[in-house]
Amino acid sequence: MADTATLSSKFQISIPKGVRNQQQWHAGQEFVFLPKGKGVLVMPVPEFDDLRGLAKNANAQNYRDRKDRH
Repeated sequence: MADTATLSSKFQISIPKGVRNQQQWHAGQEFVFLPKGKGVLVMPVPEFDDLRGLAKNANAQNYRDRKDRH
């Protein structure tokens, strides 16, 4: 059976210890909540260094940033 948690009156949920240990999550880590149908996908926000090199071979031509938008 999967680990469960109860939503508190302050709308807080404690992540079960088994899940925290398996995912190697730690106190103070930031998470993103992505709605998926009737549920939510919870994922840690990646650290900047974890993203380094992600787009190593990307084509930078015709790149648009926020300044280009109207």
